[in-house]
Amino acid sequence: MAETPSHDKHYLDVLADFVCDTRLEDVPGAVLEQMSLTFADTLAVIAAGMQTAEMKALLDLHAPLTAPGASCVIGSRRRMNPLDAAAMNGTAGVFLELDAGNSRAHGHPVIHCLPSALALAQETGASGAATLLACAVGYELCARVGGAASMRVMVQPHGTYGVLGAAVTIAKLKGLSRTQVRALINVAGATPMGGNRQTMLDGSTVRNWYAGHSSQMGQMAVRLTEAGFTGPRAALDVTFGQVLGNAFDSAQAVCGLGDHWYASEGYIKLYSGARHLHCAIDALRDLLDRHPHERLGRENIDRVEVRTHRLAVFCGEKEVQNAFGARFSVPFALATVLFHRRWDLDCFSEAAVSNPAIRELMLRIDLQEDAGFTRLYPRKQMCLLGVVLKDGRRLEGCCEVMRGEPDNPHPPAEIKKKFFDLGNQVWGRELAATVYADSLRLAEIANMREFAGGADL
Repeated sequence: MAETPSHDKHYLDVLADFVCDTRLEDVPGAVLEQMSLTFADTLAVIAAGMQTAEMKALLDLHAPLTAPGASCVIGSRRRMNPLDAAAMNGTAGVFLELDAGNSRAHGHPVIHCLPSALALAQETGASGAATLLACAVGYELCARVGGAASMRVMVQPHGTYGVLGAAVTIAKLKGLSRTQVRALINVAGATPMGGNRQTMLDGSTVRNWYAGHSSQMGQMAVRLTEAGFTGPRAALDVTFGQVLGNAFDSAQAVCGLGDHWYASEGYIKLYSGARHLHCAIDALRDLLDRHPHERLGRENIDRVEVRTHRLAVFCGEKEVQNAFGARFSVPFALATVLFHRRWDLDCFSEAAVSNPAIRELMLRIDLQEDAGFTRLYPRKQMCLLGVVLKDGRRLEGCCEVMRGEPDNPHPPAEIKKKFFDLGNQVWGRELAATVYADSLRLAEIANMREFAGGADL
Protein backbone atom coordinates (compact mmCIF):
# COMPACT_ATOMS: atom_id res chain seq x y z
CA MET A 1 0.00 0.00 0.00
CA ALA A 2 1.09 3.62 -0.49
CA GLU A 3 3.28 4.99 2.25
CA THR A 4 2.08 7.72 4.58
CA PRO A 5 2.05 10.88 2.44
CA SER A 6 5.32 12.81 2.70
CA HIS A 7 5.54 16.58 2.78
CA ASP A 8 8.34 16.24 0.22
CA LYS A 9 6.13 14.49 -2.34
CA HIS A 10 3.93 16.34 -4.78
CA TYR A 11 0.33 15.56 -4.02
CA LEU A 12 -0.19 14.10 -7.50
CA ASP A 13 2.54 11.55 -6.76
CA VAL A 14 0.81 10.69 -3.49
CA LEU A 15 -2.49 10.15 -5.29
CA ALA A 16 -0.85 8.03 -8.01
CA ASP A 17 0.94 5.92 -5.38
CA PHE A 18 -2.33 5.31 -3.59
CA VAL A 19 -4.09 4.19 -6.76
CA CYS A 20 -1.32 1.85 -7.85
CA ASP A 21 -0.22 0.41 -4.51
CA THR A 22 -3.50 -0.14 -2.64
CA ARG A 23 -4.49 -3.79 -2.37
CA LEU A 24 -7.81 -5.25 -1.28
CA GLU A 25 -6.34 -6.30 2.06
CA ASP A 26 -5.33 -2.67 2.67
CA VAL A 27 -8.95 -1.52 2.63
CA PRO A 28 -10.64 -1.78 6.06
CA GLY A 29 -13.30 -4.44 6.29
CA ALA A 30 -15.94 -1.91 7.32
CA VAL A 31 -15.22 0.10 4.16
CA LEU A 32 -15.55 -2.98 1.97
CA GLU A 33 -18.85 -3.85 3.65
CA GLN A 34 -20.13 -0.33 3.07
CA MET A 35 -18.98 -0.41 -0.55
CA SER A 36 -20.71 -3.76 -1.15
CA LEU A 37 -23.96 -2.53 0.40
CA THR A 38 -23.77 0.66 -1.65
CA PHE A 39 -23.07 -1.45 -4.75
CA ALA A 40 -26.38 -3.27 -4.22
CA ASP A 41 -28.27 -0.07 -3.43
CA THR A 42 -26.94 1.67 -6.53
CA LEU A 43 -27.86 -1.18 -8.88
CA ALA A 44 -31.47 -1.02 -7.67
CA VAL A 45 -31.53 2.76 -8.00
CA ILE A 46 -30.16 2.57 -11.56
CA ALA A 47 -32.70 -0.12 -12.48
CA ALA A 48 -35.58 2.01 -11.18
CA GLY A 49 -34.27 5.14 -12.90
CA MET A 50 -34.02 3.24 -16.19
CA GLN A 51 -37.83 2.88 -16.12
CA THR A 52 -38.43 6.61 -16.58
CA ALA A 53 -39.91 7.69 -19.91
CA GLU A 54 -36.86 9.76 -20.78
CA MET A 55 -34.39 6.91 -20.22
CA LYS A 56 -36.50 4.46 -22.22
CA ALA A 57 -36.69 6.94 -25.09
CA LEU A 58 -32.96 7.64 -24.92
CA LEU A 59 -32.15 3.93 -25.05
CA ASP A 60 -34.40 3.43 -28.06
CA LEU A 61 -32.61 6.26 -29.86
CA HIS A 62 -29.08 5.49 -28.73
CA ALA A 63 -28.84 1.69 -28.64
CA PRO A 64 -28.99 1.15 -32.43
CA LEU A 65 -26.01 3.46 -32.87
CA THR A 66 -23.71 1.79 -30.33
CA ALA A 67 -21.16 -0.97 -30.62
CA PRO A 68 -22.10 -4.30 -29.03
CA GLY A 69 -20.60 -5.51 -25.78
CA ALA A 70 -21.07 -7.59 -22.65
CA SER A 71 -21.90 -4.72 -20.27
CA CYS A 72 -25.42 -4.64 -18.83
CA VAL A 73 -27.58 -1.58 -19.20
CA ILE A 74 -29.17 -2.04 -15.79
CA GLY A 75 -32.94 -2.33 -15.78
CA SER A 76 -33.27 -2.67 -19.57
CA ARG A 77 -32.20 -6.30 -20.20
CA ARG A 78 -29.86 -4.91 -22.88
CA ARG A 79 -26.09 -5.01 -23.21
CA MET A 80 -23.68 -2.55 -24.80
CA ASN A 81 -20.00 -1.74 -24.92
CA PRO A 82 -18.50 -0.46 -21.63
CA LEU A 83 -18.44 3.22 -22.52
CA ASP A 84 -22.08 3.48 -23.61
CA ALA A 85 -23.43 1.11 -20.95
CA ALA A 86 -21.74 3.09 -18.18
CA ALA A 87 -23.01 6.38 -19.58
CA MET A 88 -26.60 5.08 -19.67
CA ASN A 89 -26.32 3.61 -16.16
CA GLY A 90 -24.80 6.76 -14.71
CA THR A 91 -27.56 8.90 -16.19
CA ALA A 92 -30.36 6.61 -15.00
CA GLY A 93 -28.81 6.36 -11.54
CA VAL A 94 -29.49 9.99 -10.66
CA PHE A 95 -32.97 10.35 -12.18
CA LEU A 96 -34.85 9.56 -8.97
CA GLU A 97 -32.40 11.32 -6.62
CA LEU A 98 -32.05 8.10 -4.63
CA ASP A 99 -28.35 7.44 -5.28
CA ALA A 100 -25.92 7.25 -2.38
CA GLY A 101 -23.66 10.18 -1.57
CA ASN A 102 -21.11 11.65 0.78
CA SER A 103 -21.62 14.95 2.62
CA ARG A 104 -17.92 15.43 3.22
CA ALA A 105 -17.27 15.00 -0.52
CA HIS A 106 -20.11 17.40 -1.41
CA GLY A 107 -21.46 14.92 -3.91
CA HIS A 108 -22.08 11.38 -5.07
CA PRO A 109 -18.85 9.45 -5.69
CA VAL A 110 -20.49 6.04 -6.18
CA ILE A 111 -22.61 6.93 -9.21
CA HIS A 112 -19.49 8.30 -10.89
CA CYS A 113 -17.38 5.20 -10.24
CA LEU A 114 -19.60 2.11 -10.11
CA PRO A 115 -21.10 2.28 -13.63
CA SER A 116 -17.67 2.26 -15.27
CA ALA A 117 -16.32 -0.40 -12.92
CA LEU A 118 -19.21 -2.76 -13.55
CA ALA A 119 -19.22 -2.15 -17.30
CA LEU A 120 -15.51 -2.85 -17.81
CA ALA A 121 -15.54 -5.78 -15.38
CA GLN A 122 -18.37 -7.45 -17.30
CA GLU A 123 -16.68 -6.75 -20.62
CA THR A 124 -13.30 -8.16 -19.58
CA GLY A 125 -14.39 -10.81 -17.09
CA ALA A 126 -12.57 -9.17 -14.19
CA SER A 127 -13.07 -10.63 -10.74
CA GLY A 128 -15.48 -9.25 -8.20
CA ALA A 129 -12.55 -8.57 -5.86
CA ALA A 130 -10.84 -6.44 -8.51
CA THR A 131 -14.11 -4.63 -9.18
CA LEU A 132 -14.67 -3.94 -5.49
CA LEU A 133 -11.11 -2.65 -5.06
CA ALA A 134 -11.38 -0.40 -8.11
CA CYS A 135 -14.65 1.05 -6.78
CA ALA A 136 -13.10 1.68 -3.37
CA VAL A 137 -10.02 3.41 -4.81
CA GLY A 138 -12.01 5.43 -7.36
CA TYR A 139 -14.54 6.46 -4.71
CA GLU A 140 -11.77 7.62 -2.40
CA LEU A 141 -10.09 9.87 -4.95
CA CYS A 142 -13.41 11.20 -6.21
CA ALA A 143 -14.55 11.99 -2.66
CA ARG A 144 -11.27 13.57 -1.62
CA VAL A 145 -11.07 15.84 -4.64
CA GLY A 146 -14.70 16.84 -4.12
CA GLY A 147 -14.04 17.56 -0.46
CA ALA A 148 -10.94 19.61 -1.25
CA ALA A 149 -12.68 21.73 -3.89
CA SER A 150 -14.57 24.90 -2.96
CA MET A 151 -17.00 24.78 -5.88
CA ARG A 152 -18.97 27.76 -7.05
CA VAL A 153 -22.54 27.47 -5.80
CA MET A 154 -24.07 27.51 -9.29
CA VAL A 155 -21.89 24.66 -10.57
CA GLN A 156 -23.68 21.31 -10.44
CA PRO A 157 -21.14 18.86 -8.92
CA HIS A 158 -22.21 15.93 -11.16
CA GLY A 159 -19.87 15.64 -14.12
CA THR A 160 -17.00 17.52 -12.47
CA TYR A 161 -14.67 15.62 -10.13
CA GLY A 162 -16.68 12.51 -10.99
CA VAL A 163 -14.69 12.31 -14.24
CA LEU A 164 -11.59 11.71 -12.13
CA GLY A 165 -13.41 9.08 -10.07
CA ALA A 166 -14.49 7.13 -13.15
CA ALA A 167 -11.04 7.46 -14.74
CA VAL A 168 -9.16 6.24 -11.68
CA THR A 169 -11.61 3.35 -11.24
CA ILE A 170 -10.87 2.19 -14.79
CA ALA A 171 -7.13 2.75 -14.34
CA LYS A 172 -7.13 0.48 -11.30
CA LEU A 173 -9.06 -2.24 -13.11
CA LYS A 174 -6.75 -2.05 -16.12
CA GLY A 175 -3.56 -1.92 -14.06
CA LEU A 176 -2.14 1.31 -15.46
CA SER A 177 1.39 2.19 -14.40
CA ARG A 178 2.20 4.86 -11.82
CA THR A 179 3.41 7.19 -14.58
CA GLN A 180 0.20 6.69 -16.52
CA VAL A 181 -1.99 7.24 -13.47
CA ARG A 182 -0.23 10.49 -12.61
CA ALA A 183 -0.72 11.69 -16.18
CA LEU A 184 -4.33 10.48 -16.15
CA ILE A 185 -5.19 12.60 -13.12
CA ASN A 186 -4.28 15.71 -15.10
CA VAL A 187 -6.09 14.56 -18.24
CA ALA A 188 -9.26 13.67 -16.32
CA GLY A 189 -8.96 16.79 -14.20
CA ALA A 190 -8.99 18.93 -17.34
CA THR A 191 -12.11 17.36 -18.87
CA PRO A 192 -15.09 17.91 -16.53
CA MET A 193 -18.36 19.60 -17.41
CA GLY A 194 -19.26 23.01 -16.08
CA GLY A 195 -22.84 21.93 -15.39
CA ASN A 196 -25.48 24.46 -14.40
CA ARG A 197 -27.07 23.91 -10.97
CA GLN A 198 -30.12 25.89 -12.09
CA THR A 199 -31.08 22.83 -14.14
CA MET A 200 -32.21 20.98 -11.04
CA LEU A 201 -34.22 23.91 -9.70
CA ASP A 202 -35.98 24.22 -13.06
CA GLY A 203 -36.64 20.49 -13.24
CA SER A 204 -34.43 20.23 -16.34
CA THR A 205 -33.59 16.57 -16.81
CA VAL A 206 -30.48 17.30 -18.87
CA ARG A 207 -28.84 17.57 -15.47
CA ASN A 208 -28.98 13.78 -15.21
CA TRP A 209 -26.67 13.45 -18.20
CA TYR A 210 -23.93 15.09 -16.13
CA ALA A 211 -23.40 11.83 -14.24
CA GLY A 212 -23.39 9.93 -17.52
CA HIS A 213 -20.72 12.31 -18.76
CA SER A 214 -18.46 11.33 -15.87
CA SER A 215 -18.63 7.68 -16.86
CA GLN A 216 -18.12 8.42 -20.53
CA MET A 217 -15.38 11.03 -20.14
CA GLY A 218 -13.60 9.08 -17.40
CA GLN A 219 -13.21 6.12 -19.73
CA MET A 220 -12.16 8.39 -22.59
CA ALA A 221 -9.57 10.03 -20.32
CA VAL A 222 -7.98 6.61 -19.81
CA ARG A 223 -7.94 5.98 -23.56
CA LEU A 224 -6.44 9.42 -24.20
CA THR A 225 -3.73 8.79 -21.63
CA GLU A 226 -2.92 5.37 -23.05
CA ALA A 227 -2.66 6.98 -26.48
CA GLY A 228 -0.14 9.52 -25.23
CA PHE A 229 -2.37 12.58 -24.79
CA THR A 230 -1.25 14.87 -21.99
CA GLY A 231 -2.97 17.23 -19.57
CA PRO A 232 -1.88 20.47 -17.92
CA ARG A 233 0.68 20.22 -15.11
CA ALA A 234 -1.80 21.07 -12.35
CA ALA A 235 -5.27 20.37 -13.72
CA LEU A 236 -7.00 19.92 -10.36
CA ASP A 237 -5.59 23.17 -8.95
CA VAL A 238 -6.78 25.17 -11.95
CA THR A 239 -10.07 23.39 -12.70
CA PHE A 240 -11.32 23.35 -9.12
CA GLY A 241 -9.40 26.34 -7.77
CA GLN A 242 -10.05 28.81 -10.58
CA VAL A 243 -12.49 27.57 -13.24
CA LEU A 244 -15.27 25.68 -11.41
CA GLY A 245 -14.34 26.67 -7.88
CA ASN A 246 -12.69 29.34 -5.79
CA ALA A 247 -10.02 27.19 -4.12
CA PHE A 248 -8.54 23.70 -4.14
CA ASP A 249 -6.84 22.41 -0.99
CA SER A 250 -4.40 19.79 -2.27
CA ALA A 251 -3.11 19.12 1.25
CA GLN A 252 -6.62 18.20 2.37
CA ALA A 253 -6.97 15.86 -0.61
CA VAL A 254 -4.09 13.67 0.58
CA CYS A 255 -4.30 14.16 4.35
CA GLY A 256 -4.65 10.73 5.94
CA LEU A 257 -4.95 9.04 2.55
CA GLY A 258 -4.94 5.29 3.03
CA ASP A 259 -5.58 5.58 6.77
CA HIS A 260 -8.84 7.51 6.90
CA TRP A 261 -11.38 6.47 4.29
CA TYR A 262 -14.06 8.92 3.13
CA ALA A 263 -15.98 5.86 1.92
CA SER A 264 -16.68 5.03 5.56
CA GLU A 265 -18.63 8.30 5.84
CA GLY A 266 -21.06 7.87 2.96
CA TYR A 267 -24.83 7.78 3.19
CA ILE A 268 -27.62 5.84 1.50
CA LYS A 269 -30.80 7.74 0.68
CA LEU A 270 -34.26 6.68 1.71
CA TYR A 271 -36.01 9.84 0.43
CA SER A 272 -36.34 10.53 -3.31
CA GLY A 273 -34.92 14.02 -3.17
CA ALA A 274 -31.71 16.03 -3.06
CA ARG A 275 -29.73 15.46 0.12
CA HIS A 276 -30.18 19.09 1.14
CA LEU A 277 -33.90 18.40 1.60
CA HIS A 278 -33.39 15.55 4.03
CA CYS A 279 -32.69 17.64 7.11
CA ALA A 280 -36.08 19.33 6.69
CA ILE A 281 -37.86 15.99 6.19
CA ASP A 282 -36.12 14.61 9.27
CA ALA A 283 -37.13 17.65 11.30
CA LEU A 284 -40.74 17.17 10.18
CA ARG A 285 -40.57 13.47 11.05
CA ASP A 286 -39.35 14.47 14.50
CA LEU A 287 -42.36 16.77 14.85
CA LEU A 288 -44.75 14.03 13.68
CA ASP A 289 -43.23 11.57 16.15
CA ARG A 290 -43.80 14.05 18.95
CA HIS A 291 -47.41 14.74 17.91
CA PRO A 292 -48.67 11.51 16.31
CA HIS A 293 -52.36 12.33 16.74
CA GLU A 294 -52.27 16.00 15.71
CA ARG A 295 -54.30 16.95 12.64
CA LEU A 296 -51.90 18.71 10.27
CA GLY A 297 -53.88 19.29 7.10
CA ARG A 298 -53.93 22.58 5.22
CA GLU A 299 -57.18 23.43 6.97
CA ASN A 300 -55.30 23.43 10.29
CA ILE A 301 -51.90 24.90 9.34
CA ASP A 302 -51.34 28.64 9.17
CA ARG A 303 -47.68 28.47 8.17
CA VAL A 304 -44.51 26.40 8.44
CA GLU A 305 -41.29 28.15 9.50
CA VAL A 306 -37.96 26.54 8.65
CA ARG A 307 -34.51 27.61 9.81
CA THR A 308 -31.65 25.69 8.23
CA HIS A 309 -28.31 25.90 6.41
CA ARG A 310 -27.66 27.75 3.15
CA LEU A 311 -27.76 24.85 0.70
CA ALA A 312 -31.16 23.74 1.99
CA VAL A 313 -32.50 27.28 1.68
CA PHE A 314 -31.15 27.32 -1.89
CA CYS A 315 -33.69 24.57 -2.61
CA GLY A 316 -36.62 26.85 -1.86
CA GLU A 317 -38.59 26.70 -5.12
CA LYS A 318 -42.36 26.78 -4.60
CA GLU A 319 -43.50 26.73 -8.23
CA VAL A 320 -42.09 23.36 -9.24
CA GLN A 321 -42.83 22.28 -12.80
CA ASN A 322 -42.49 18.51 -12.63
CA ALA A 323 -41.53 15.58 -10.40
CA PHE A 324 -37.83 15.97 -11.16
CA GLY A 325 -37.82 19.62 -10.12
CA ALA A 326 -39.85 18.75 -7.02
CA ARG A 327 -36.96 16.57 -5.84
CA PHE A 328 -34.98 19.78 -5.26
CA SER A 329 -37.67 21.71 -3.39
CA VAL A 330 -37.82 21.81 0.40
CA PRO A 331 -41.34 23.31 0.31
CA PHE A 332 -42.56 20.45 -1.86
CA ALA A 333 -40.84 17.81 0.28
CA LEU A 334 -42.45 19.14 3.45
CA ALA A 335 -45.86 19.63 1.85
CA THR A 336 -46.00 16.13 0.36
CA VAL A 337 -44.91 14.51 3.63
CA LEU A 338 -47.48 16.54 5.55
CA PHE A 339 -50.17 15.52 3.07
CA HIS A 340 -49.28 11.82 2.86
CA ARG A 341 -47.83 11.38 6.36
CA ARG A 342 -45.17 9.19 4.72
CA TRP A 343 -42.19 9.64 2.37
CA ASP A 344 -42.31 6.78 -0.14
CA LEU A 345 -41.30 7.09 -3.80
CA ASP A 346 -44.85 7.83 -4.94
CA CYS A 347 -44.92 10.89 -2.66
CA PHE A 348 -42.47 12.49 -5.12
CA SER A 349 -44.42 11.55 -8.27
CA GLU A 350 -46.06 13.68 -10.96
CA ALA A 351 -49.40 13.00 -9.29
CA ALA A 352 -48.12 14.48 -6.05
CA VAL A 353 -46.72 17.52 -7.87
CA SER A 354 -50.08 18.22 -9.50
CA ASN A 355 -52.08 17.72 -6.30
CA PRO A 356 -53.75 21.09 -5.51
CA ALA A 357 -53.66 20.51 -1.75
CA ILE A 358 -49.91 19.92 -1.81
CA ARG A 359 -49.24 22.90 -4.08
CA GLU A 360 -51.30 25.20 -1.86
CA LEU A 361 -49.56 23.97 1.26
CA MET A 362 -46.16 24.70 -0.30
CA LEU A 363 -47.03 28.40 -0.38
CA ARG A 364 -47.28 28.46 3.43
CA ILE A 365 -43.71 27.24 3.95
CA ASP A 366 -41.04 29.83 4.70
CA LEU A 367 -37.29 29.06 4.64
CA GLN A 368 -34.69 31.17 6.39
CA GLU A 369 -30.95 30.63 6.55
CA ASP A 370 -29.34 30.38 9.98
CA ALA A 371 -25.73 31.52 9.61
CA GLY A 372 -24.70 29.37 12.55
CA PHE A 373 -26.18 26.29 10.91
CA THR A 374 -24.34 27.10 7.68
CA ARG A 375 -21.03 27.26 9.55
CA LEU A 376 -21.69 23.83 11.06
CA TYR A 377 -22.40 22.25 7.66
CA PRO A 378 -21.47 19.58 6.53
CA ARG A 379 -20.38 18.24 9.94
CA LYS A 380 -23.94 18.84 11.12
CA GLN A 381 -27.03 19.37 8.96
CA MET A 382 -29.15 21.47 11.27
CA CYS A 383 -32.80 22.28 10.73
CA LEU A 384 -35.40 23.71 13.11
CA LEU A 385 -38.99 23.47 11.91
CA GLY A 386 -42.08 25.05 13.41
CA VAL A 387 -45.67 24.40 12.33
CA VAL A 388 -47.89 27.26 13.43
CA LEU A 389 -51.53 26.16 13.66
CA LYS A 390 -54.52 28.37 13.01
CA ASP A 391 -55.51 28.06 16.67
CA GLY A 392 -52.22 29.79 17.60
CA ARG A 393 -50.29 26.76 18.83
CA ARG A 394 -46.78 26.09 17.54
CA LEU A 395 -45.41 22.57 17.11
CA GLU A 396 -41.68 22.05 16.65
CA GLY A 397 -39.28 19.45 15.32
CA CYS A 398 -35.56 19.46 14.72
CA CYS A 399 -32.73 17.69 12.94
CA GLU A 400 -29.10 17.88 13.94
CA VAL A 401 -27.63 14.99 11.94
CA MET A 402 -29.62 13.56 9.06
CA ARG A 403 -30.70 9.94 8.95
CA GLY A 404 -28.15 7.88 7.09
CA GLU A 405 -25.09 9.86 8.12
CA PRO A 406 -22.38 7.88 9.97
CA ASP A 407 -23.46 9.41 13.29
CA ASN A 408 -27.13 8.56 12.64
CA PRO A 409 -27.18 5.37 10.53
CA HIS A 410 -30.26 3.83 8.99
CA PRO A 411 -31.44 0.53 10.46
CA PRO A 412 -30.16 -2.20 8.08
CA ALA A 413 -33.69 -3.45 7.52
CA GLU A 414 -34.71 -0.09 6.00
CA ILE A 415 -31.83 -0.17 3.50
CA LYS A 416 -32.67 -3.73 2.51
CA LYS A 417 -36.36 -2.83 2.16
CA LYS A 418 -35.46 0.02 -0.19
CA PHE A 419 -33.47 -2.36 -2.40
CA PHE A 420 -36.29 -4.85 -2.75
CA ASP A 421 -39.00 -2.21 -3.11
CA LEU A 422 -37.12 -0.96 -6.18
CA GLY A 423 -35.55 -4.19 -7.41
CA ASN A 424 -38.60 -6.45 -7.25
CA GLN A 425 -40.52 -4.16 -9.60
CA VAL A 426 -37.81 -4.34 -12.27
CA TRP A 427 -36.26 -7.79 -11.91
CA GLY A 428 -38.83 -9.82 -9.99
CA ARG A 429 -38.20 -11.29 -6.56
CA GLU A 430 -35.90 -14.14 -7.57
CA LEU A 431 -33.45 -12.14 -9.68
CA ALA A 432 -33.55 -9.22 -7.23
CA ALA A 433 -32.55 -11.59 -4.42
CA THR A 434 -29.64 -12.88 -6.53
CA VAL A 435 -28.44 -9.36 -7.36
CA TYR A 436 -28.56 -8.43 -3.68
CA ALA A 437 -26.73 -11.56 -2.51
CA ASP A 438 -24.02 -11.28 -5.19
CA SER A 439 -23.46 -7.60 -4.38
CA LEU A 440 -22.81 -8.44 -0.73
CA ARG A 441 -20.38 -11.24 -1.69
CA LEU A 442 -18.72 -9.32 -4.49
CA ALA A 443 -15.19 -10.21 -3.39
CA GLU A 444 -15.97 -13.92 -3.85
CA ILE A 445 -17.05 -13.72 -7.50
CA ALA A 446 -14.35 -15.06 -9.83
CA ASN A 447 -15.70 -13.48 -13.01
CA MET A 448 -18.10 -10.54 -13.17
CA ARG A 449 -19.69 -11.99 -16.29
CA GLU A 450 -21.20 -14.47 -13.83
CA PHE A 451 -22.64 -11.73 -11.57
CA ALA A 452 -26.31 -12.52 -10.83
CA GLY A 453 -25.92 -15.79 -12.71
CA GLY A 454 -24.93 -13.97 -15.88
CA ALA A 455 -28.46 -12.60 -16.26
CA ASP A 456 -29.29 -9.65 -18.46
CA LEU A 457 -30.11 -7.11 -15.81
